[in-house]
This record gives sequence, C-alpha cells and structure tokens, in this order.
Amino acid sequence: MGGWRAAVGGAFAVVTVGVGGLLVMSDRGTADPAPTSVRLVRPSVSPSTPSVSPSTQAPRKPTADRFYADPQTAAARWVAENPDDPWAEVIRERIAQVPQGRWFTQPDIATVRAEVDQYVRAAEAANSVPILVVYNIPNRDCSGASSGGMPTHEAYREWVEQVAAGLGGRPAAIVLEPDVLALMSNCLDPAAQARVKASVAYAVKRLKAGSAKARVYVDAGHSNWLPPAEMAARLVGAGVEGSDGIATNVSNYRATRDEVTYARKVLAAIGSSRLRAVVDTSRNGNGPRGDEWCDPKGRAVGTPTTAATGDARVAAFLWVKPPGESDGCVAQAGRFVPERAYELATAKS
Repeated sequence: MGGWRAAVGGAFAVVTVGVGGLLVMSDRGTADPAPTSVRLVRPSVSPSTPSVSPSTQAPRKPTADRFYADPQTAAARWVAENPDDPWAEVIRERIAQVPQGRWFTQPDIATVRAEVDQYVRAAEAANSVPILVVYNIPNRDCSGASSGGMPTHEAYREWVEQVAAGLGGRPAAIVLEPDVLALMSNCLDPAAQARVKASVAYAVKRLKAGSAKARVYVDAGHSNWLPPAEMAARLVGAGVEGSDGIATNVSNYRATRDEVTYARKVLAAIGSSRLRAVVDTSRNGNGPRGDEWCDPKGRAVGTPTTAATGDARVAAFLWVKPPGESDGCVAQAGRFVPERAYELATAKS
C-alpha cells in the first residue's frame, strides 16, 4: 500500500529513466530535451467552438496525494506565450494544469543534479509530487525516433548518481527506463542485454539510496507486448525486487483496464506481494488504434494523474508522456504540437 500517502507532506518525484540501447521505434517519442512547439495545419474542428465543452471536460483534481503541475511543461509555456489563441483555454485547462512528466534525457553529467534538485525542490515548496522521467541509457531507442543516451554504461552510471543526488532525500516516485527491458532483445545480443539489466539494477539501487523516500517503478512495456511471465523474468534480472514496482503503458495508448490486468499478471509472475504498479494514462482515453503507436489519430487524454486508482496493486495513474508532445511522426519526437494537444483534449471518448 505504501509510498504515495506517506509522502503527502513532502514531495514525491516520479522519474522515468531511459536505459539505453534498445528501443526500436517502440512507444517512445519523448527524447527531445527542449520540446519547442511546432505549428501544423489546424484540424477541422473549430477552436472557437470545441466539440466538447471545456467546462464539462476539464480534468478533475487528484483525490489522493497532490502531484505537481509543472509550470514549465511545453504545454504550459505555449499557453503563456499564446494567451489569445482560441485553443489556449482548452489546452491550459485540460492539459497544462494536469500534473505530468518532465523528461530528463540529456547526457550532461555536470548539470543534471542541479536540474533535478531545482525541480524536486519546487514541488516540495508546493507540497506536491513532481513527475520526472529519466530516459538516457546508451543507444536509447536503437537508433529510432528517440535515439540518444549516454555514450557508455559507465557514463550512464555516473549520470544516474547525479540524478540520485539531485533527489536530496526528498520523496520521489521513479519510473525507470521506458521500453528498455521489453525492447532489448530486438536489437542487442545477449551480452549487451546483460549490461542493460545490470545498469537498470544499478539505477534502482542508486536512486533508492539517493532518497529513502523514493519509490522506483521499473518499466514493464505494455499489455500488447511481451507475455507477463517473460516480462517478469526480465524485470527480476534487472533488480526489480529492490524497487517499489513496475510501470506500464508509458507513451502508449492501451486501455487502463487492460494495463491493470497486465500489471497484476506481471506482479504475480514476479512473485512479490509488496510491489505495485503505475500506469501511464496520458493518452489512452480512447484506447489504442490497432498497433499504431506513433501519433495515431482519434486518441484522447485519459484519467488525469491521481493516486486514487481503486486497486490496491496500482499505486497511481500518471500522465508520464505529456499530451501534445509528438511520438516522432507529426513532428520530431518530443516536440510540442498544439494541434495534437487540442485534438487529444477535445476528442470524444
């Protein structure tokens, strides 16, 4: 049961750490460190008369622990820079005001500690829980749309040490390495896979050491990827039993009910009654469009970030992937596209 409620008085941080070398055009698309917005052709929906009224669809506030609504998300910055745009109110109320992940993707060891500290400190001052996404392992995304990461696993470990130091003993919830364990067999030989698992296990230990109040969730892909038993075996090999649980559906569109079922099966296969799951619900309001993962049409935002999941094995529903940031098809991966944000915010679900 633990973690979230014990941290209400402090500040949680949700960190998704990208462990590199493996993400073959999977469900990523969040690698751009500075997601500047891009303007596409406006959709046919008239912004002055949205198909769904903002007043009826505005995101509900979390009913459990307070998560941090980052004022520096790409959506929030776009709204601040475009206050008179006819889409600004919808994007502000339905996306920018909902707590969501800040992705740490850059290889600069010298600056990441201060960046993490500043962000977690701001959330602590607001008595709320920041969501951090750390995504920086070597050969990230197997040269796909979100390629990048640290040059070596040794460098990655140094970088993780600085991320952990930035937590400064404050509460944190950490989603570790989206896609990496699920994807690694697609592009890495067995020796390289072993290095990845060792780096994930190292990150679990160091992040937990950086804050005794941290909650670390190792990424477990999603319900339409690996069988639960196979995913569980990879997680065990990567030190998941030293963490607080698993994360599913990061940057994907799978329905929440399917993810909860999948997460429970993975946890059962791991064999631990203590571990829990978090599910990315940022864009799964309409579920998937077949197997399409790269900016599919007709999707909608899902349940806003909250720890009130109604399931003892699910610690939180989180907006890990910021809605409106491209998967790599409508724009460069990680770029904020206001048209995309508006479509997600107004789509009927």
